[in-house]
Amino acid sequence: MLSKRLQYILIIIGAVVLASCGNASQGGRPAPGPIAVTAVKVQPQSKQFFNEYPAVVKALQEVDLRSQVSGYITGIHFTEGSEVKKGQKLYSIDQQQTQAAYQQALANLSVQQANLERAKKDVERYRELDEKDAIAKQQVDYAEATYAAAVKQVDAAKAAVSSSQTNVRYSTIVAPFDGTIGISQVRLGAAVTPGQTLLNTISSNDPMAVEFVLDQSEIMDFASKLKNKDEKADSAFHLAIGGTKYPYPGKLTLIDRAVDQQTGTIKARVEFSNAEGALRPGMSVTLQVSNEISSALAVPFKALTEQLGEFFVYTVKDDNTVSQQKVIRGRQIGTDVILESGVSAGQTVVVEGVQKLREGAQVTIQ
Repeated sequence: MLSKRLQYILIIIGAVVLASCGNASQGGRPAPGPIAVTAVKVQPQSKQFFNEYPAVVKALQEVDLRSQVSGYITGIHFTEGSEVKKGQKLYSIDQQQTQAAYQQALANLSVQQANLERAKKDVERYRELDEKDAIAKQQVDYAEATYAAAVKQVDAAKAAVSSSQTNVRYSTIVAPFDGTIGISQVRLGAAVTPGQTLLNTISSNDPMAVEFVLDQSEIMDFASKLKNKDEKADSAFHLAIGGTKYPYPGKLTLIDRAVDQQTGTIKARVEFSNAEGALRPGMSVTLQVSNEISSALAVPFKALTEQLGEFFVYTVKDDNTVSQQKVIRGRQIGTDVILESGVSAGQTVVVEGVQKLREGAQVTIQ
């Protein structure tokens, strides 16, 4: 009875082994008959792509307004956040002290001019007497020295008048250029200190600068773009603000003087039209730089298979069998990827049905 049970067990084991061997042998061979695939013929083509750089919007002109005289704010003559014109009055500072200093300087100038006139007459009279030997030489020298000192005192008085007059002008602060003025940092009646108190900031509006950082390896390429002034070069720069594309192209205007030795990078600037006022200083944007590769060999990305970090494609030979070829993958552009090496122009590469293929498999192209 035990022997019959052992026979049954051996029979079952044998059946399982035969079944597994049969499955293994079928899995090791290509599926019978040609495998239906889709394929493309690799041909040189021009491919356009964008390099993206984080960038910051900056005004081409921007200045902090600070008082050059002390006093109290007596007038604010603009609307915060509005556009202002060059020479437009912005702030008034109490002029009582500056006007008083100006009037005092004028009075002192008059006194010194009177002294000069008296010294001039004295020296002329003493010179006539000296020609007749009717006066001591020492008195003539004293008169000459007094006259020279009076001339210098008049010059000093004129300088004081000019300085005090400048302070009077500084009591009225005007816009240095056309632009947009920000929120006032002072209110009516606030005391200001020369050179310290920040009143406001003005920045130019149009065009606006977009500054970004280049790796030093890209300098030659961008230097070529800077030198090339044709329409194609001017349309190579675009902005993305969040998920929105800015409607106007930019123009590369400068590359900085030197490379930062610590980072190996250099700053560059692109200018954009800001006719609609959408760009504001301090904005973080993405600069898109258009580039083009001519005679690129590209295939759909799904044609590639990856094995241990290496990439392969299946090419179709003249006898409709496939051969697996190792390729060097380049830049991906949309759904396509550029192949740096591994295939030649004119070869046919399988795009769909790749997962069914083995080396030497027979295919039919749909």
